[in-house]
Amino acid sequence: MRPLRIIASSIFVFTMALLFAATPVFAQEEGPVSTPAGTIFKIVNSVFVIALIFWAFSKAAPHFRKHADDISQKIEEGTRARDAAEKQRQEIKARLAGLETEIQQLREKGKQEAAAEAARLREAAKADAQKIEAQAKAEIAAAIRAAQQALKAATADKAVAQAEALLKQQINAQTDANLVRTFVTNLERSVN
Repeated sequence: MRPLRIIASSIFVFTMALLFAATPVFAQEEGPVSTPAGTIFKIVNSVFVIALIFWAFSKAAPHFRKHADDISQKIEEGTRARDAAEKQRQEIKARLAGLETEIQQLREKGKQEAAAEAARLREAAKADAQKIEAQAKAEIAAAIRAAQQALKAATADKAVAQAEALLKQQINAQTDANLVRTFVTNLERSVN
């Protein structure tokens, strides 16, 4: 269907071009213009040209109207886009104006949070130091007790060893017999 339409429109354009080309030729000749047939041809030709112009405008008018509507719609879209961009620009401008105060507030908040965190860390370190100190004191006390017990045990062992050595030097067979006799005598007395 499309190729037929192209051929028909080409023939129509060619015919119109011939008619428009014929008008000046007939106008130059004096024969047809001065005769009644020339006058009728002029009138028919004028009517035909006027009809052709109306027909062309009637066929092209929807296209022009659609094109004008498209342009109007794009202008409206452009206006809306420009208004949205202007609104966004105003918002950004307002944000930028408040940005310095917001930055200052963030700095202050950061300083406060850092100070609070430092205080918390100091308190935690202090508590840890106290725990470590208490643990160290407990370990020292335990070590002192263990050392004292070891010292007592060593001292007792040393005292026993020295007493044993002293006794070995002082006790001979006669003192040993005297000691046994004294012990037996004391034992007899306590039984009675």
